[in-house]
Amino acid sequence: MTTPDAHSLLAELDRIVSEGRNPETMDIDVLSTEGILACINHEDARVAPAVASELPAIAEAVDTIVSKLQQGGRLIYTGAGTSGRLGILDAVECRPTFSVPDTLVRGVIAGGDTAITQAVEGAEDDEAQGQRDLEQLDLKASDVVVGLSASGRTPYVLGALRYANSIGCATVGVACTPQAPVLREASMAICPEVGPECLTGSTRMKAGTAQKLVLNMLSTATMIKLGKTYQNLMVDVNASNHKLRARAKRIVMQATECDEASAEHALAQANQQAKVAILMLLTDIDADEARSRLAANDGFLRRAATPS
Repeated sequence: MTTPDAHSLLAELDRIVSEGRNPETMDIDVLSTEGILACINHEDARVAPAVASELPAIAEAVDTIVSKLQQGGRLIYTGAGTSGRLGILDAVECRPTFSVPDTLVRGVIAGGDTAITQAVEGAEDDEAQGQRDLEQLDLKASDVVVGLSASGRTPYVLGALRYANSIGCATVGVACTPQAPVLREASMAICPEVGPECLTGSTRMKAGTAQKLVLNMLSTATMIKLGKTYQNLMVDVNASNHKLRARAKRIVMQATECDEASAEHALAQANQQAKVAILMLLTDIDADEARSRLAANDGFLRRAATPS
């Protein structure tokens, strides 16, 4: 691991957009409470348009992820600090939302599990550890690695991307600084330019929000294109607790316009699988036939429910 000297690091930080001083917030420390909040809110309003400008790049990444997952690959997020935690958050939500295996979407953070709840000093500077952590996952060429870094210079993320590239993975860089090393290292680049933060260098704010929005799009659009939804309903929800069981029932009722008793009966026959229950009610078939039709249509409920 190469350690930059203090002078070169200062010069590097001067070139990073997210480290710049925001001229709109220079007096934030003397504003009223409501004035501070209005200032933050005004800056937050810049995030969604910045992400919108990257939709073509995000679409390219989604199509690549879908293709790789269909070939047996995985989606792996890697990052440090806020970026790493956002990747883990998106990854862990995929299982209950879409009933996919825990191994399909993974989040890796510099500093390991401890860094999820505590700052691990120096972890982001270890480029070699970025590679080692992916080696621990037995990375394959069929996997997609998404490197997350607000500044776009995080050594840990660069190490992960370089290793992923070396074994033939598709790689995606997500950063908020144009022409950043993470963007150049990846085969696909997503760069929502949100500008300087309200508090200089506090990239958990606009940059973090932008990364969260991008991750929402990557995982959600991927799962939609893999047949995990019907209309705008989460028909593959994993009903693993009381709230999710109630949600599954509600989804069945919304998709079929049936009453609560009918939804409960169908779910019981379908082993609490909302997608199977919906197809049963839409087409008046039993659970076994519904499962067979879904399998024949790659899990796409709309296709399975449409007469051939």
